[in-house]
Amino acid sequence: MSAPTSGTRSGTHGSGLPAAVLGTGQTHHVARRTDVSMAGLCREAIDAAMADAGVGWDDIDAVIVGKAPDLFEGVMMPELMMADALGAVGKPLLRVHTAGSVGGSTAVVAASHVQSGRYRRVLAVAWEKQSESNAMWALSLPVPFTAPVGAGAGGYFAPHVRSYIRTTGAPEHVGAMVAVKDRLNGSVNPYAHLKQPDITVDKVLAGQMLWDPIRYDETCPSSDGACAIVIGDAEAAEAVEATGRQVAWVHATSLRTEPGTFSGRNYKNPQAGRDAAAALWAEAGITNPAEEIDAAEIYVPFSWFEPMWLENLGFCAEGEGWRMTESGATGRDGSLPVNPSGGVLCSNPIGASGMLRFAEAARQVMNRADEHQIPGARKALGHAYGGGSQYFSMWVVGTDRPERRS
Repeated sequence: MSAPTSGTRSGTHGSGLPAAVLGTGQTHHVARRTDVSMAGLCREAIDAAMADAGVGWDDIDAVIVGKAPDLFEGVMMPELMMADALGAVGKPLLRVHTAGSVGGSTAVVAASHVQSGRYRRVLAVAWEKQSESNAMWALSLPVPFTAPVGAGAGGYFAPHVRSYIRTTGAPEHVGAMVAVKDRLNGSVNPYAHLKQPDITVDKVLAGQMLWDPIRYDETCPSSDGACAIVIGDAEAAEAVEATGRQVAWVHATSLRTEPGTFSGRNYKNPQAGRDAAAALWAEAGITNPAEEIDAAEIYVPFSWFEPMWLENLGFCAEGEGWRMTESGATGRDGSLPVNPSGGVLCSNPIGASGMLRFAEAARQVMNRADEHQIPGARKALGHAYGGGSQYFSMWVVGTDRPERRS
């Protein structure tokens, strides 16, 4: 695997000044929140993140928001009517949009604003209120020069999964194993939407087939929810550490994109994802991610994407992801715990799903992940993808302040 060289120094991105996650917050994720508006939903996460970070509104210098397509709720640019609720009045307000990866991209953009030295503390928030629309059919709109799918995200991604199974020889039960692992993890996460403590591989395999080979329990729910994080500079981070609370130092970030359709495109192992991961590991100074990462929050909306993304991220060789999953390595007590929070398979407020992966990675290294804490986690990955596996956002956060590399 080779990292791209454009805009890099010796294959690594200069991450600028130090930045750290000071606090995180999220709502309880459910199918339908009729008791709050989008603004109210966001404020629940924002208030929790600010309390966790120990900051007030006067401490926030800028607000970065992220949301998936406006069609999901039928409200164009909701951040405009929500500026006051988001605490952005009189402050810079920027919206990010990169399809399903938007929550992760929003966290990266927020971190970059701190790393640039422009702002001391930045609030980032992402959300979705899927109950107010129908995301499946919103995702089925005709795209120019592309054959219509008419079956939402599951219908689009199912052929990629079939290709993965066909080319690697992965057995049928691997997807069910991922579903069982993540739903059991979610059962101890108080914020998770789906909790299935009695789920088994046999129950998953006996479930309804939705998009061959994706069964009912192998797919993500539609959730209402929000997530927020507060990112600060070195001085702000040290002030938090002085109180005896841990921060999550940002060791590396990465964003990459590719077109949705082009000749020779590898849908089950996209080049943009490989490039993003290579750049991420290089910037973080990581040479063996499978050994050096203590916990990974990977964007897995359909269970088969765990082995696919394990390969794409460089945790194992191509074609070996399913073996890694089958071995139990990605379990909570495995060598690389993946989605100890339950991941997207348990909670999927689309605009916030990527930020949840980033926030949950931060919670692990801050030792604030409650019942799903991985003991001794000191370095964690947050990952998100969006569109037709086109947009990738990632970060590595750690307990220790990273060394500045020239």
